[in-house]
Amino acid sequence: MRPFTHKNGDRLPKSIPPKAKGRVHANDDDTQTGAFPVVRRRPPRSLNANANRARLVTSVLVALMCALLGFGYAVQVHNNQSSYQSLSEEELVRLLDETSTQVDKLEERKSQLNQQLASIKSAADKQKEAARIAQQNEQSSGLLSGRLPAQGRGVVVTISEETDRVDATTMFNLIEELRNAGAEVISFGDVRVVTSTYFLDTKSGLECDGKKMKAPYTIRAIGDPDALQNAIQIAGGVGSRIKVQYHASVGVEQSNSVKIDQVRRGQDYQYAKTVE
Repeated sequence: MRPFTHKNGDRLPKSIPPKAKGRVHANDDDTQTGAFPVVRRRPPRSLNANANRARLVTSVLVALMCALLGFGYAVQVHNNQSSYQSLSEEELVRLLDETSTQVDKLEERKSQLNQQLASIKSAADKQKEAARIAQQNEQSSGLLSGRLPAQGRGVVVTISEETDRVDATTMFNLIEELRNAGAEVISFGDVRVVTSTYFLDTKSGLECDGKKMKAPYTIRAIGDPDALQNAIQIAGGVGSRIKVQYHASVGVEQSNSVKIDQVRRGQDYQYAKTVE
C-alpha cells in the first residue's frame, strides 16, 4: 500500500508523533489535508486554590514584617550598647558625675517642694486657728457688749417691794454681787446689763439705762447656778439686806435654761480707737 501524499507530493507521516498522540481525538480530521491534533484546555483554577495562595502570601508578609521589627530592635540595642562601649573611661566618669549631679539637684528640688508643702499646710492651719480665735472673740465680745442673745444655766432672781422702794445703790450692788460670783450675762427686766449700765433714783421710781422700772423686778443671770444663788442668799449678803432694810421679798430659782433675748446696739465711740 502506498502512503498518503499531499497534492504537492510530500509524504505524510505513517504515524502521529508521540507528543501529540495523547492529545488527538478519535474523530480528528484525517482528510486529504492531513491529521490536525486538538489540544484540550486546562480546567480553571478553583476558589480554594486562590484562597490558599492568598493566605500563603499574607503569612509570608507577616513573617517578613516581624523579622524587620526584630532586626530594628536588635540594631537599636546594639547601637545603645556600642555607644557606651565606645566611650572612654574619662567620658564614662564624666557621664556618671553628670548623672549624680542631676540626681542631687532633683533631691534638692524635692526637699524644697516638701518644705513649701509644709509651709502651706502650716499657713492653712494658722489661718484656720486664727479664724477660730476670731470667731471665738467675736462671740465673747458679742456677749459682753450685749450684741448677741444668750442662753445657758443660771438663776432667775425676783424682788417684790412691799412698803419701801429699793434704791439704785442696793440694786447696783446686787448686780455686782452676781458679776463677782461669775455671772457671764445679766438682764434686768427689759434691759441687757453691760459694763456701761447704770441705775438712777427718780421721783417716779427706779431707772436703769434711761428706762423706768417697776416692781416686781426680775433679774436673769447666766453662770454657775449654785455660786449665783449663794451670792444672793448668803448670810449678811445683798439679799439679806434687801429683806431687812426694805422689807422686800427676794426669791432665787435655779434653771438649766436661762434665756436672755435682750440685746444692745454697738456703741459708737467718739474718742477711743483700736490700736493698729
